[in-house]
Amino acid sequence: MSSRVRDVMTTRVVAVRKDASFKDMAAMLRSSRISAFPVVDDAGRVIGVVSEADLLVKEAVKADGTSLLAALRHLREEDKAAGITAGDLMTEPAVTIGPDAAVEDAARRMYDRRVKRLPVVNAAGHLVGIVSRVDVLSVFDRPDEQIRREVVQQVLPDILLTVPHGFDVTVRDGIVTMTGRLGSDHEGRAILEAVRHVQGVVAVRDRLSYPADGAAT
Repeated sequence: MSSRVRDVMTTRVVAVRKDASFKDMAAMLRSSRISAFPVVDDAGRVIGVVSEADLLVKEAVKADGTSLLAALRHLREEDKAAGITAGDLMTEPAVTIGPDAAVEDAARRMYDRRVKRLPVVNAAGHLVGIVSRVDVLSVFDRPDEQIRREVVQQVLPDILLTVPHGFDVTVRDGIVTMTGRLGSDHEGRAILEAVRHVQGVVAVRDRLSYPADGAAT
């Protein structure tokens, strides 16, 4: 079972229009206790994202003064420092994801693009939710017994015609340990790879053995 973004996303999203003022956005960040929000056009399509970091640029540039070092540091941020609306301050294009994407894809996109959250958009680009790092990590709350059941009842039967006598699967704190003897290392590699992709698995420990002429890699 693989969770989708729609399963973990937040559907009540605080968003702003392109003409939202700096002062209003600062107040919204504080009152809503969020660190960023999507910027949408009149049709509700996501066109950018404004974060607290974008708003802090203004104060950071002021604090650094007018030294040469400060000027070089903020050369690329001068436009944002002078910004007064969401359109001036937003990062565009927004890094988004669809509701049917796998949670793993959302995690990978956040990591690769170094963002803390992703606006969730439908096929037309309309905002339908937002997914954060905390939302993505929620998949690891899955109970150990539920993980073991999926491995035993779904993963193994898909790969093995029959489960060998003495083959055992244990799960503790999301760590799957597999012990027993298989007919080939090819089977072992296939099982280990499949188990790593089971929702909620933190790690897989290979305690499998093989015929003398083959070894797991």
